[in-house]
Amino acid sequence: MEAGMAAKAITVTLGEMTSHAERHLASGRYASMSEVMRAGLRALDREEAVLDELVRVRVAEALADPRPPMPIDKAFAQVRAAIDKA
Repeated sequence: MEAGMAAKAITVTLGEMTSHAERHLASGRYASMSEVMRAGLRALDREEAVLDELVRVRVAEALADPRPPMPIDKAFAQVRAAIDKA
């Protein structure tokens, strides 16, 4: 939980994921379903941070690319031609 934030009870409907969460709880690694959910949210935060960094890197690479920009119609035409060749 973020510093200074009070705990707030919420209701979450997991649907098909309920048994998955229950397996994590039954493993003994977590003391409560709340701990399972917090661990899942922390994992999601880590995954999103990795994806955000990947996007930043790819955008920086694209901006640094010395080749002239290509109109989207031409780019799609080249992709279609490559697919037709395959």
